[in-house]
Formats: sequence, structure tokens, C-alpha cells
Amino acid sequence: MFTRFQALVRDYFGISHREARGVLVLILITVLLLLTPWLYRRLVPETIADTAVSDQRTLDSLVALMKTDEAKQPRYADRNDRYTRDEADKTTTERFSEPKLFRFDPNTVSVTGWQQLGLPRWMAQRIDKYRSKGGQFRKKEDLLRIYDFPPDLYEQLEPYIQLPEVVAYSGRSGGSSSPAVGASVNEATASNTSRFSRPAYTKPALQPFDINQADTAQLIALKGIGSKLASRIVKFRDALGGFADTDQYHDVFGLDSLALNELMQYGKIQSPVQKMAINTATAEELDHHVYLSRRQAEVIVNYRTQHGPFTSIESLRPIRILDAKTLDKLAPYLSF
Repeated sequence: MFTRFQALVRDYFGISHREARGVLVLILITVLLLLTPWLYRRLVPETIADTAVSDQRTLDSLVALMKTDEAKQPRYADRNDRYTRDEADKTTTERFSEPKLFRFDPNTVSVTGWQQLGLPRWMAQRIDKYRSKGGQFRKKEDLLRIYDFPPDLYEQLEPYIQLPEVVAYSGRSGGSSSPAVGASVNEATASNTSRFSRPAYTKPALQPFDINQADTAQLIALKGIGSKLASRIVKFRDALGGFADTDQYHDVFGLDSLALNELMQYGKIQSPVQKMAINTATAEELDHHVYLSRRQAEVIVNYRTQHGPFTSIESLRPIRILDAKTLDKLAPYLSF
């Protein structure tokens, strides 16, 4: 049978008698290697080491160590103690992960205080670095000027921010600064108060502005909009050619409901958009517009070359690659 199988291999592969024998030996070795694990599991019984005694000894030692540590811990019998056992056992990271709100001055609060208010350590260090370089918070909204300061956390901290009242000295030109001879102490005190103090700083009310002419500073003054979002809004507006409708604010990526409400309230459209001459624009110029892709721009130019200039937005509707929604968005930006 072996000789017959050997002849079959030799005839099938077209090899010599010696090569066929080598192939059969190789096949046999491969089969043995594949069967070895199965044969080993079948022939060699599996032995399980008895670890019950050693495990019991380990558990006993652990219990003894726990009892020793427990005896060394101070007891908290008084209910009026400042900390309970659970609070005292917490690590610094665990205590800082639970915000503890308190009234604070952002110009003086420490890095540790910022962490207790709920800020991560890297953000607290960023604020501290800003102050060390001479930065000051003159109004509550200045916190949002810190890069990546979370707007939702600002809404939570805003009622607890306490900024010092602005005190100015208003001297008199000529005459003595001291009260007149014979004046009462109360009169002197009233005179000093009137010279050295003034009403507390009140935040100027935001005024509507032209969104198509606004810079990033005006946008940052709105709630929920930081420097990153302000730059994104300006970049989108310039690529668009200006906002034609306030509904286009929803097309800016990353704006939440708070930022959108602020833009709707204060960002007014008071100047016209920049238009493209559809009958002379190249495919590259059309491709730069937000609402057109490279393929759509090329199709528009080819269609114009074949059928002549466009006369209105309706003359673009036969182009199948442009749907009605895209044409409605493009209409304010095209000149014919």
C-alpha cells in the first residue's frame, strides 16, 4: 500500500522516486506533530496540586495583618469630629474629584483651591501661569478667556466668584485733604469716604453686533464661546462669504445650545455677503465655497461651457449633481 501511494504521489507531482519518498516522510512527520498534543492529553493524566493548606496559611496571615492595621487606626467615636473615617482615608485625588464650592477671588485663589472647585490640575496651573505673567480677572466673564476653560463649569462657579470692588482716589486740586478745624469725626469720615470710594463695578451690557464684521474678541465676550470656537466661527464665515441667515449658525461645528442662543441674540446680519460671479468663476474658485465640492464645481463649469452662461438660479437646476437644498443655500452667494 505504501508503494502504491508513493507511485501515486510521484505520478501526480511529476517527481522522482526518492523525492516522492521524502514527501511521504514529511507528511508523516506533520501528522505526528499535529496528533502529539491530543495523544499527550489522552495518555498523561492531569494532576492538580493541592494548595488548600498553603492558601489557608496565606489567608490567615492576611487576616492577622488586617487586624494589626485596624488596631493602629485612630478611632472616630465623636460624631462632631471634623472628618469621618471614610473622609480621612480618602486620597488627595479622590477629595479633589468631588467639587467643593465656596466663594473665591480668581485673582488670589491657589492651585489647590482651583482643584477643590472642580478644575483639573493642568487647568489650575494654566490659570496660575496666566496670573504670574500679569494677567488679571477684572470681571467674571474673563475666566472664559482662559483657553479650554469649560463653559458648563463656569456656569456652576459664576455665583461664587467674588471680585474686589474697584477703588479709585479722587484728590482735590488745592486745599488741605484733612477736614476743617472744628469738624466732627463723622463729617471727616464721610468726607474721606466720598473721596476714596465709588460705586462697585457693573458689567457693561452686551450690545448686538454685525456678525459679518465681528472679530474674535466680540465673539469671546458671549457665553459658551472661547477663543477656539471664536476662531472657528470667523474661519467658517470667511469661507462662506458671510452669513446670509442666522440659521447658518447651526452649520458651525461644535456650538452647543448656550453658544447658539448667544449668537442668535447678539450676532445680527447687518452687512451683505460676498457673491461669486457664477459665469466667470473657475472650478478652483467654486471649490473654495463651503457648500460646493470639487466634483460639483467641475460639473458646473463643464455645464456652463456646453450650454452657455447661467441667467438665474433656476438655470442651475438641470444639473443633477446639485440638489434643491444645495441650490437654496447657494442662491444668496451667486451673481449672474
